[in-house]
Amino acid sequence: MIIHLMQSKLNGVVQLAHLAVIRAEGIDAASFLHGQLTQDMLLLGSSEARLAAYCSAQGRMLASFYTIKRSPSQILLICSKDLLATTVKNLSRFVLRAKVKLSDASADHAIFGLAGAALDSVNAGALQPWARRDEGDASVIGLYPADGLARALWLAPAAQDAPAGASLSLQDWLWSEVRSGIAMISEPVSQAFVPQMLNYESVGGVNFKKGCYPGQEVVARSQFRGTLKRRAFLAHSDSPMKAGDEVFQEADPEQPCGTVAHAAQAPGGGYDAIVSMLISASETGGLHLNSVSGNTIVVTPPPYPLLADV
Repeated sequence: MIIHLMQSKLNGVVQLAHLAVIRAEGIDAASFLHGQLTQDMLLLGSSEARLAAYCSAQGRMLASFYTIKRSPSQILLICSKDLLATTVKNLSRFVLRAKVKLSDASADHAIFGLAGAALDSVNAGALQPWARRDEGDASVIGLYPADGLARALWLAPAAQDAPAGASLSLQDWLWSEVRSGIAMISEPVSQAFVPQMLNYESVGGVNFKKGCYPGQEVVARSQFRGTLKRRAFLAHSDSPMKAGDEVFQEADPEQPCGTVAHAAQAPGGGYDAIVSMLISASETGGLHLNSVSGNTIVVTPPPYPLLADV
């Protein structure tokens, strides 16, 4: 049923005004970001994009990005618009003597989501997740699919025409984001998760071979010492869910066992969400939204395999 809805509804193009663009420009752009993010930015190539997180010293995700290198001295970071100003301010504090300038480049760019047949209009039908191809001044970034449906981001100069395709609603695009199993950090959940709590290490969002970055020791310890107790799952409820909502379990009603990272209204009724929660709670069940007297939540595994703890 879900796959049928995907194929019939999520087939088109939508502008993503909830996303913003940060420009890092200067000869030290790559090396500076390499020391701040969970990804290897020095080896970021022109035919790829990368998912990356910016963490606190405690390893908690302050923001997350889709990143591309537009030139040897310019890297663009796509993030949630509600975190743009804070993120630019926080990153800029650590520039010091590095030859790089961070700025809000949102007004210079347009961001669109493409789903299904719309990818064919930009010759991106076979684009793999985190692969990138350029169409003139535009960059097309392959995303994880949603129930088998291909998806991509289109990032282009603001004056450029939108990619061709049927109109897709933002609501349906946000639902496809949930079904992809990858949650981008927004203001309500900033500092709520270490990357593995959203499965970032399993979807190309963490590089464990690169050098240090803020929170690196916490992130590495969670991975290599097997201390991680929370993972991201898909969830459904008949009642509205939103980022920041808490999940409670009947077996332990006094404290939450999970947090909603991203949610959207489902075309088939109710709401779907990505929930980061205790692995043990996901296995036991008896889950409810915001309190044990709240609406029931049904949890299912993420739509991709998880990397085994080392």
